[in-house]
Amino acid sequence: MLRFIKHHMDTIEGIAIYPIISLLIFFLFFSAVVWYAVRTPQESIRESEMLPFDDKKTDDLI
Repeated sequence: MLRFIKHHMDTIEGIAIYPIISLLIFFLFFSAVVWYAVRTPQESIRESEMLPFDDKKTDDLI
């Protein structure tokens, strides 16, 4: 089965560009997530990590 797939992939013109594009998209997305995480203010992170323990906000939802 793998030989069948590999043979057809080898016959397609320009197929080598797709792994490069995929890697580029992954790298850009990963870099954006890391940049967002680094640039997020510490106050926002502390507020978000305390949300499960905050009873005031959960009472409003019920």
